[in-house]
Amino acid sequence: MQLKLELVPVPVADIDRALRFYTDQAGFHLDVDVAPEEGVRFVQLTPPGSACSISLSRGVPFLEMMAPGGIHGLHLVLRDIDAARAELISRGVAVGEITDVGGGVGTPNSPTRTATPSCCRRWPGGPATRSEVPAL
Repeated sequence: MQLKLELVPVPVADIDRALRFYTDQAGFHLDVDVAPEEGVRFVQLTPPGSACSISLSRGVPFLEMMAPGGIHGLHLVLRDIDAARAELISRGVAVGEITDVGGGVGTPNSPTRTATPSCCRRWPGGPATRSEVPAL
C-alpha cells in the first residue's frame, strides 16, 4: 500500500490575514479559494516545491473544533536554510537565529511568543531550521 499526505488543515482565526501571510510573506502558492455556499470557505495553499498543501477553512464544523494556532511540529525540508531564512526575513517573517540541535535538525530562537513553531529537517547535503509561523 502506498499513502501520500497531501492536505493538512491549519486552523486560523482570520482566513484573509492568513492568506496574505502565506502568499505574500511565506511564498506559498494559492491553489484554491472557494466559497461553495454562504458561510463556508476553503483555501488551499502549497509551499514552493511541495507535494503537500495546507488548507484554511470556515464553516466546516469538524474543522472548526481545532483552535487557531493549534498546529505544532509541521516539518519543512530545505536545502539552504540560510538562503530560506534570509528570504523569509526580507518578506517580513520573524525568524530567529539558527541553532544546530544535532541530527540534521536546527531551530531558530523564537523572536516572539505568538508564533507556532514548525520544525525543518535537512535534505542530504543541506542545513536545516525551524520557521516561526504566527497563529493567525
